[in-house]
Amino acid sequence: MPTLARSQHRSGDLFVLVLLFQSLDYDRCINDPYLEVLETMDNKKGRRYEAVKWMMVFAIGVCTGLVSRRSAEGREGRAQRASAATGHVKLSVMCRPGCFPAPLILAKGGAGGRGEKNVPNAEGSEVGLFVDFFVRLFTQLKFSVVQASVEECSQKGCLALSLLELLGFNLTFVFFASLLVLIEPVAAGSGIPEIKCYLNGVKVPGIVRLRTLLCKVFGVLFSVAGGLFVGKEGPMIHSGAVVGAGLPQCQSISLRKIQFNFPYFRSDRDKRDFVSAGAAAGVAAAFGAPIGGTLFSLEEGSSFWNQGLTWKVLFCSMSATFTLNFFRSGIQFGSWGSFQLPGLLNFGEFKCSDSDKKCHLWTAMDLGFFIVMGVIGGLLGATFNCLNKRLAKYRMRNVHPKPKLVRVLESLLVSLVTTVAVFVAAMVLGECRPVSSSSQTGNGSFQLQVTSGDVNSSIKNFFCPNDTYNDMATLFFNPQESAILQLFHQDGTFSPVTLALFFVLYFLLACWTYGLSVPSGLFVPSLLCGAAFGRLVANVLKSYIGLGHIYSGTFALIGAAAFLGGVVRMTISLTVILIESTNEITYGLPIMITLMVAKWTGDLFNKGIYDIHVGLRGVPLLEWETEVEMDKLRASDVMEPNLTYVYPHTRIQSLVSILRTTVHHAFPVVTENRGNEKEFMKGNQLISNNIKFKKSSVLTRAGEQRRRSQSMKSYPSSELRNMCDEHVAAEEPAEKEDLLQQMLERRYTPYPNLYPDQSPSEDWTMEERFRPLTFHGLILRSQLVTLLVRGVCYSESQSSASQPRLSYAEMAEDYPRYPDIHDLDLTLLNPRMIVDVTPYMNPSPFTVSPNTHVSQVFNLFRTMGLRHLPVVNAVGEIVGIITRHNLTAESLQARLRQHYQTL
Repeated sequence: MPTLARSQHRSGDLFVLVLLFQSLDYDRCINDPYLEVLETMDNKKGRRYEAVKWMMVFAIGVCTGLVSRRSAEGREGRAQRASAATGHVKLSVMCRPGCFPAPLILAKGGAGGRGEKNVPNAEGSEVGLFVDFFVRLFTQLKFSVVQASVEECSQKGCLALSLLELLGFNLTFVFFASLLVLIEPVAAGSGIPEIKCYLNGVKVPGIVRLRTLLCKVFGVLFSVAGGLFVGKEGPMIHSGAVVGAGLPQCQSISLRKIQFNFPYFRSDRDKRDFVSAGAAAGVAAAFGAPIGGTLFSLEEGSSFWNQGLTWKVLFCSMSATFTLNFFRSGIQFGSWGSFQLPGLLNFGEFKCSDSDKKCHLWTAMDLGFFIVMGVIGGLLGATFNCLNKRLAKYRMRNVHPKPKLVRVLESLLVSLVTTVAVFVAAMVLGECRPVSSSSQTGNGSFQLQVTSGDVNSSIKNFFCPNDTYNDMATLFFNPQESAILQLFHQDGTFSPVTLALFFVLYFLLACWTYGLSVPSGLFVPSLLCGAAFGRLVANVLKSYIGLGHIYSGTFALIGAAAFLGGVVRMTISLTVILIESTNEITYGLPIMITLMVAKWTGDLFNKGIYDIHVGLRGVPLLEWETEVEMDKLRASDVMEPNLTYVYPHTRIQSLVSILRTTVHHAFPVVTENRGNEKEFMKGNQLISNNIKFKKSSVLTRAGEQRRRSQSMKSYPSSELRNMCDEHVAAEEPAEKEDLLQQMLERRYTPYPNLYPDQSPSEDWTMEERFRPLTFHGLILRSQLVTLLVRGVCYSESQSSASQPRLSYAEMAEDYPRYPDIHDLDLTLLNPRMIVDVTPYMNPSPFTVSPNTHVSQVFNLFRTMGLRHLPVVNAVGEIVGIITRHNLTAESLQARLRQHYQTL
């Protein structure tokens, strides 16, 4: 049955079914080709297969770490060389060895944008040396021109020219980012919602393709260079997932000529496990948090999880962190094997000054403030999500239906407004604050080193006289990671007015930016916005309430956690990520409490930002569990009763007709229970084959039941035992009515019938609609198409034993892109030939009773990663089938309303 995404129009009750998303076949198909593989499998081959899987997991982690490392090391090296060549001021971090990367190099003067050639980016992108070259080229070209222009025009009064130059660079970079998204639309956004859907069991078209990775990598490079309020952490997670999906396949549709004979992992089950590992490795590389990456993959993604998968995902995350740490420590410090730099984004060490005896990182009294901040963060996050949802709906109605150029123009408009707002805010709203001396260390985490030859040293002195610096420009005209570190570790640097204005501007612009047709991330922008909120709270408590013991960096961290938690609604994984990034376990309790309160508060109003965008796209995502009220429903209430099925032996013309006139991705294999079977057997070999298959199947089950009853010496149903004994004893044809028909008369439910020689028709008679169907198995659309393409059939003059047999490797050869039935050349097929589907169907899929509670159905479907769940009654008749779209929250709510109306 198809996986259908539903979206409801507000103008009416009409549901528009969008056939865009399919489910992954996570359940194993235990058919004859698979059993042949199992017969040849021994312990040695099993251990070899497991060893290859572990090697692949390690390779995914190493590749994710390596591609993240190169551009980071290039930027750091350039930053150090730029510092030595220009004599720029250094803002050093006082922390224990290994807690933070190289000193932050902060230029005197400089000009806008989200990155600087003299500032090392702590996050790194997921690209190699080729992209590192373009990072250097773009940043040098942009800032060498704009920085000189700002310094000159600050004295001559021609700042409008500097603004135009900055606009020219930013608009050009954003234009290229938008063009790349036009090439591959899936590359837009952070990629986390799509990866979350994939791990949940939904096959999002094109999400793990090599072309998507390339467009996202180059696109996020241009987005960041273009000054948009976006991050790269989401694309890094996405890139790790693409590596996890593609590397074990050893092939790509974009590189068709490169083929390797690698027979392993040719199923959705293995592929989804590797995607889980790749996504976790992306988180580990971005934040230096391997445990957080593992929990992210568990909490935000995979619906199917077991102990073995946990070990592999954790090992992959550790491999990514190890690789990244090894190369960065060796290249930056020349200390190979010291492992001093675990992640690309590190928040530094939170430590009070030794001279301040009253300072504490946090106290028990501060927990009350943290809870209040969690509530405010949840409200702010809900507001952010609400505004962004309205923007997304507006884009879906008014931007996306129009020509693609409109999307590019919208991105350029946002870039224009962002650049002008940042430039004007730094020029008009920023305060010129005096430069601190080298003895002033604030919280003790940062120390401002001032050289004797440069008394004007500060972070950013845009539009300010000597011996002062612009606090607003310090936040806006630095990379986001550097601004976060300043908010975490500098005390008394930013005024409350500056922090409030910065928060409002950044909140609105980041909300407007997320969802544009450019690659973008949301983690770091949310952290920066929340850090400003937390510092604002700390300043207010210090200046206006007189709480001098407050450590501002802690409140900035809690504010960042509160806002990010209110936006994304992550709890366990985000707690561990922040703890691992701060390297401070004492922050575990306040971070956890803040995130929980923020999530509970935000959930009162709407969902997380990723779930909102998943819902807007109509993806049938399954939550962890259903609501308690849904247990009023049964499987018979939510199933799809209108079935399209095939027979064990079916003509090619019927199969082609079924496949071409339906969009179902699985078909029950059934036999009908006819009262006139003997007459059919005399004149129709096709019907005879189906009846023989039914009788042999029934006899097998009856014989097994008889043996069980004899071994137990008693059986609860003597009626069934007597019938089985009678049926097995009657070897010669009997004139009385078929025994199976007597059993099936107990429940006579209407189901549409499709004869083997007929295509679907609306002209079914009442007799055809009221015929029970004995369920024998489930066969996928891809399997049927493969059988037709490879000519697996036999003629009426032959027996089914003459039909060619396909091996498991031949059945999976075209994975993951099986041929389409509409591309099949019918002239090569004889429509009267017969296909025996029984060797290739799954004879033992998971099934449920019609009276099963919805909560049981949901748990079975989600935890086992199913795609189709047949509903079979007590006598082996299929009465319906359940797919993913039948279990979505919207579908269950609709069924519940119908249930109340029938009471």
